[in-house]
Amino acid sequence: MMRWAQQGWERLSLYLPVLLMGLLALGTWWLVRNAPAPLAASQSAAAPDQPDYSMKNFAVKSFDATGRLQSEVMGETARHYPGTDTLEIDQARMRSVAPNGRLTLARSDRALSNGDGSEVQLFGNAVVTREPTPAGGSASAQPRLEFRGEFLHAFTQEEKVRSNRPVQLTRGNDRFTADTMEYDNLDQVLQLNGRVRGVLMPTPAK
Repeated sequence: MMRWAQQGWERLSLYLPVLLMGLLALGTWWLVRNAPAPLAASQSAAAPDQPDYSMKNFAVKSFDATGRLQSEVMGETARHYPGTDTLEIDQARMRSVAPNGRLTLARSDRALSNGDGSEVQLFGNAVVTREPTPAGGSASAQPRLEFRGEFLHAFTQEEKVRSNRPVQLTRGNDRFTADTMEYDNLDQVLQLNGRVRGVLMPTPAK
């Protein structure tokens, strides 16, 4: 049992940080900063609990200095609430492209970001996926990795991800489930709490 648990943790700890940091790199903060600024008159007239501006069927892209696409945020509707300086997105869809071409995707029924993007919450059918990457140079091939749950709370500056709801982690054919999760990338600490279960599939013989 201890050997099985150790093997499971080694596999998980190798690849989970890549997935979670991909989520943190999705860059919701630039959506807030690049959203159209409301007119002063409209801003003063808006009630604190009412949105002062909104966007429909939008897509905002971020590029690096060479013109390479870094990230994209899409949604059906986005609403900014001046009272709390938060941005709420319905049917949020996000993607991040690493310099090596690795693609990370995220989606949820609703996303909520604070003003500076230091906290991003995904609600309802939240899924974060890192697509598989082939071997290249000194890097080995990496299978598809998916993180799924009803709630995900990311603290981008502290590099932490939490969920107080059941979560499911899938790497290739291996799968782990837990009632709650806390991950600290700076300290490299992952906590899976409650009813933790794992299924490790044998590695095919070469």
